[in-house]
Order: sequence, then C-alpha cells, then structure tokens
Amino acid sequence: MAEQLPETPETAEQETAEEEPVKQRKNGLYPGVSDELAESMKSGWADTELRDLEPIPQAAETAARRAALSARFPGERLVVPAGNLKTRSNDTEYPFRASVEYAHLTGNQTEDGVLVLEPTADGHEETIYLLPRSDRENGEFWLDGQGELWVGRRHSLTEAEKRYGIPASDVRKLPDALREATGPVRVVRGYDAGIEAALTDKVTAERDEELRVFLSEMRLVKDDFEVGELQKAVDSTVRGFEDVVKVLDKAEATSERYIEGTFFLRARVEGNDVGYGSICAAGPHATTLHWVRNDGPVRSGDLLLLDAGVETHTYYTADVTRTLPISGRYSELQKKIYDAVYDAQEAGIAAVKPGAKYRDFHDAAQHVLAERLVEWGLVEGPVERVLELGLQRRWTLHGTGHMLGMDVHDCAAARTETYVAGTLEPGMVLTVEPGLYFQADDLTVPEEYRGIGVRIEDDILVTADGNRNLSAGLPRRSDEVEAWMASLKG
Repeated sequence: MAEQLPETPETAEQETAEEEPVKQRKNGLYPGVSDELAESMKSGWADTELRDLEPIPQAAETAARRAALSARFPGERLVVPAGNLKTRSNDTEYPFRASVEYAHLTGNQTEDGVLVLEPTADGHEETIYLLPRSDRENGEFWLDGQGELWVGRRHSLTEAEKRYGIPASDVRKLPDALREATGPVRVVRGYDAGIEAALTDKVTAERDEELRVFLSEMRLVKDDFEVGELQKAVDSTVRGFEDVVKVLDKAEATSERYIEGTFFLRARVEGNDVGYGSICAAGPHATTLHWVRNDGPVRSGDLLLLDAGVETHTYYTADVTRTLPISGRYSELQKKIYDAVYDAQEAGIAAVKPGAKYRDFHDAAQHVLAERLVEWGLVEGPVERVLELGLQRRWTLHGTGHMLGMDVHDCAAARTETYVAGTLEPGMVLTVEPGLYFQADDLTVPEEYRGIGVRIEDDILVTADGNRNLSAGLPRRSDEVEAWMASLKG
C-alpha cells in the first residue's frame, strides 16, 4: 500500500471553510511539497466529465419509494444518511456499505451521502448530498488520503443528478444548513454522527424510530426490480455452491477456509460481496448456528453445512443452506436426520401462500420435526405436548425463517403486527430453513447422533397463487444431492 503524502502549509492555507483539512501522515517519506510541484499538480489534467450517463436501472422504483415516504410524513424534513467510513486499524478502513435505508431510497452507495426531503406545500423537495469531485486547485485530490488519486474517481454532482434523478449538492455544506433549519425533522440514526449532532436539538428518539420503522416496513413487499435482483443473487449463489463441491478434496487437504474462500471468489466476481459471513461448518461445527470462524478440518464421512449468499451490486442478498456429505454419500443415520429436515421444509414451503399467517410455515415445519423426535424416542410425546412446551427446541433451536432482501434479516425494525404476527402478501420474500442439531456434548441423545447438524434453507417468493422457490436450482432431496455432487465431481 502506497504512502500518503503530507500536507504542507501552502496547501493548508488554501482550504476553504467548508472543506476538511488535508490529513498529514506523521512518518511520510516526503517532508513537504515544493511550490513548483504544487503548481504542477494543479494543471495538465484532461476533462473527464461523463456527459452521456443514463439513469440507474432502478431509478423509477427509487422515485416511487421516495414518493411513498413523502406521503407518509407531510410537512416534515426527512434526513436519511448513507453513513461514513469506519476505521479497521490505524489508517485503513473497512469496505464501505451504505445504509440500507439510504440505498433503498436512492440507489446510491457513496460514503457520506445524505438524502434530504425538504417539506413543501404539496410534498417534498428532494436533494441528495454528496462529496463533489476532489479539488485539484488546493491539492486535495492527491494530498488527502480520501482524494481521488488515492481511492479512485467519484461522480461529479452533475453526473450524480443524471444517475439518480435527484438534484445533488455538496454534502460539506449540509451540517450548517441543518443546524439553521426550523420545523419538524426526523433522521435515521446510527449512521452519521456529524449529521445527528447538527440535528441534536431538533429531533426526538420516538419520532426518529417511527421513521426507521416505516422505512423497514416499506421493504416487506418487493417490487419487480427487487425480485429480479434477488433471483440474480440466488443464481450466483447456486454457482458458488457448485464451485465448493468441485473443490471439496482441496478443502479436506486444508480446512473450512478453503470453502469460504471458494465461495467468496464467486461472490466478488459476480456480485458486490457475500451478503453475510459465510457459514462453512464441517462435522460437529454444523451444530453451531453461526459458525463463521471457518478454521476447522473437513473430513470425509462428516457433513458440511454450507450457509452462504451472494450479494448483488445493488445490495440484494441470497441466503441458502445445504448440508452436504463430504464423501458424496450420506450415511444411514445422516440420511435419516437429513430426510426429516427435508420433510419439515417441504411442509413449511407448502404453507407459504398469500393470505396465510406469517407463522404458518414455522408451525408446519416444527410439527414435522417434533413428530420425528418423538418417533425416534428422543423426547416423550404426544407431539402436541412437545410443541406446547417447546421441548423440540433443544434440537431445532431457531425460527424457521425470516424476511430477505437488502439485509439478510430484512425488515427487522418492522412492527411485530406487520411482520411475525402479519399476513403473507404477494411480493414478500422469505427463507424457509428448518434444522436439527445434536450437540457433541448432548448426553440426552444416543452417541451416534452427537455432532450431527442439518439445515436446509431456500429463498421463497410469495406469488399470487402460492409461492416460487427462487433457489430451486440447487437439489434438496437427499438422493438428488448425492447425484448432483457425483456429477460435479465426475
């Protein structure tokens, strides 16, 4: 990684009041910048303005979302920040991901961006506040660590207006404007401390929470663009699972990290990133629900629980799980447990349809698993008693699914009455993911069960007449999984 050049007194004096001062690197190899070099860096650069830009593909959808937001909060100023870079260590940052609320409303993914809706007599006036192109006159573009010479070109404000269909302005002027603003204001909290500080005497936690809840509930029903992006995410994820099966021999020679790295390659080549930390859990690690250390051995004869999803360039993520026999064939006991989970998932998926209660798919899947646990003698029946007391949860552990979208656990801030206690509608996308997990130290089950964990997860779209499995491209039935693995290895 190249060193950052220091600022000089000459360049520091040229900073304007609304600009951040150029940051200085304490131990840089260059102690300063000569007047001649500073003058040279100001000129001789080609005009790179992009004049033939088209709006982003989802521009119509983001405009409709902003209109719905405007209608919900008439007469109020609404502030939705993208967020800022976060330091990983010293002077390196984590990869930036804009807040879901901001990205959903604008399609923009730029750090420090802020969407502001100013109230008018008949709605709101929209402005997207962004960092403009780096200043070449004062040397910011090559002397500042976030200058374009260091981190790459960003769109001009004119270009941003064309891409997002929203008037754009310099975000460095926004805090002062917000401090002077009057009238009711709401802000999405937790992303931009500077913006929140500018509004500290104008907002209340209760009103801001109402805004956050509304923006979360806006995402419960996906539009056609969103469904298309989720299908892209799933299709890439299917290819990622195929990649993993093809290299299981290399994972056996190394560790679960080979699996993690293999899937990550597909995610970065075809998408933006993984949608969440991949769970590459081999052997007894499969009984740990969120095993993301991925540093354990991969052994023939064990199962691999792979829970992973590709995130598209527009932030929509898949969330798919398959539990695969590392050898290519399930043992008799592994197959018995796997088939029980498969039957539970079949019952859960069948319960996903418009007009059904959200909880129906969970209850259907849990009923099947409770039946099997009673049948195997692991818990005393009858089944209704087991379910009433929740005794099956020792081995089923988690809920059977969740909403899916730009967050892997999407719409999390929605009200309970519109989510868990709500009713399914066409356009909703949710996971159905029952599982059975027998911990390695669970003395209440026969020894041969211990250390076996199985989960099967698919991404299900509620349609007008039922549902569609977006991840149907991956086999689920145990015999189909074995045949699929054999074909990929062969």
